[in-house]
Amino acid sequence: MNTIITTIFFLAVIARFCSLAISGTNERKLKKMGAIEYGKKNSMFLVLAHTLYYVGAVTEGALRGAFFYDTVSYTGMAIFVISIIMLYYVIYSIRHVWTVKLIIAPVAHHRINKSPLFRLVKHPNYYLNIIPELIGYALFFHAWVTLIAGLLLYLIPLVNRIKEEEKIMKSSFTDY
Repeated sequence: MNTIITTIFFLAVIARFCSLAISGTNERKLKKMGAIEYGKKNSMFLVLAHTLYYVGAVTEGALRGAFFYDTVSYTGMAIFVISIIMLYYVIYSIRHVWTVKLIIAPVAHHRINKSPLFRLVKHPNYYLNIIPELIGYALFFHAWVTLIAGLLLYLIPLVNRIKEEEKIMKSSFTDY
């Protein structure tokens, strides 16, 4: 059972890293279409924060003797896996315009998703993927310091990203 749980968890981690390849492919295509990248510095901070969070949770878990195979770890894994499913749903929903960076395609190549999910949750990638992903990852490793301190620090560039994205989307698209 423990091997199955570990395998599922690390497959989800690999799926997360595969999303970076999708992002890179989409970024190159978008820039060829004339898309503009905004908030480069903040994107750099988000990547750094995400990387440090992952390393921090693994390190803290290793120091605590992870893997625990208890309710907390199982709950963390479930949250993490669901967040990765949401990530791929968001990628599928907005397809070629999805990237980890704030890149806005020209109006002719960018349609606003008005599905029920995007109407109910303004930024599902952030609220249904990234935040749960980080919470689940830390719970899996019982990384309490990373969960609290890391998440609070991560929220600084994430809130900046959301505010910047809102401002740019409203000024770029009349139907946003």
